[in-house]
Amino acid sequence: MKFLKRIVPIVYIVVFLSIAIVSNVDFKGVFSLPDGFVASYSDIDNVNDNSLLGGFIRASIEKNQTSVDSQHDDEGVIIFKLFNLIPIRKVNVRILPEEEVYVGGNPIGMSLNTSGAMVVSDTFVDTTQGKVETYKSSEFKAGDIIKKINSKEINKISDISEALSNVNSDKVKIEYLRKNQNKVADVKLLKDENGKYKLGLWVRDDVSGIGTLTYVDKNTHNYAALGHAVTDSSGGNIIPIADGKIYECSLLGIDKGERNNPGELRCLFVQTDEKGNIEKNTQFGIFGHLDDIENIVDSNLTAKVGGRLGVVPGKATIVSSVSGIREEYEIEIIKANYQKKSNDKSIVFRVKDKRLLDLTGGIVQGMSGSPIMQNGKIIGAVTHVFLSDPTKGYGVYTDWMKN
Repeated sequence: MKFLKRIVPIVYIVVFLSIAIVSNVDFKGVFSLPDGFVASYSDIDNVNDNSLLGGFIRASIEKNQTSVDSQHDDEGVIIFKLFNLIPIRKVNVRILPEEEVYVGGNPIGMSLNTSGAMVVSDTFVDTTQGKVETYKSSEFKAGDIIKKINSKEINKISDISEALSNVNSDKVKIEYLRKNQNKVADVKLLKDENGKYKLGLWVRDDVSGIGTLTYVDKNTHNYAALGHAVTDSSGGNIIPIADGKIYECSLLGIDKGERNNPGELRCLFVQTDEKGNIEKNTQFGIFGHLDDIENIVDSNLTAKVGGRLGVVPGKATIVSSVSGIREEYEIEIIKANYQKKSNDKSIVFRVKDKRLLDLTGGIVQGMSGSPIMQNGKIIGAVTHVFLSDPTKGYGVYTDWMKN
């Protein structure tokens, strides 16, 4: 009897795995889904109708609670069952509302005020001897962001002068950010011709550039754009921001992408064409609110937002205004990556549309944030181009942009 008690569970496991293998059950797909990812009821229907996780896996959503704030998604649990009988996993989910959003695809200008002072060059400038001398800093690199001097918070350049006006030593403790890691250094100060202490570093507290709008909520006019973070020149730091603005942007021309040369959109924006603010700069793009949607949103172009469960390899489109008008261009999703942890390279795709290839050569700088659509839903946004092949690019799941 003891032998049977031991062997029966093993037999069950062997039979279970054998059935799963024969049935082509996608265990990796089921168990890769992280808690808190986003999905809609139609995504679940798609999984079941098209057997995306294997022929014998069924999924269902149980709603936990309904948010009283319409700006937040409902919460629930997805239950995956083998043969629609045996639960094999439960995972928490944010249930996407079924209402539509305005589809982006147009370039926008961005200006951000950093929370801190960003080091522009790793060269110190010394004028203490009555002439300008430069030398390499042993502590700082271009892109470092100064956060504190002797415990005083630095939010803008003028804060540095204020912090140094109160020192009574030629050394200060500086806390700074490098590649998103906090660091501390004791730094020797310089004196200018008037005997005042200076850091001697070139710094700035603002950043500007262009990107592409992904989508805008029809009700709140909150938006998502870019698909990846605004970073420093070395690409190491996600720039912490105090605030920022987005602007209407005019496309002047296109430098086509080539092998090892990603190309770019050449755009112009002026700071009188302000359309909204920037509230967050994250790994998955910039987020904020539009005060004025005229000339930046096409009210006739709407779609629902989909989660990763609705993403499958095969035909899809990206929306872009590179021709001067918003159009959909055919792409092929080569791979939809399994991701338990956040990453802005969720989707690998190839541009198939000859019109886009003729215009841009593929994906170019400035197209980051272009909506990726499949089955009528926005399921992601363009984030990066393959340097070795501009016809191929990466996209981020809308899941990560919604979180």
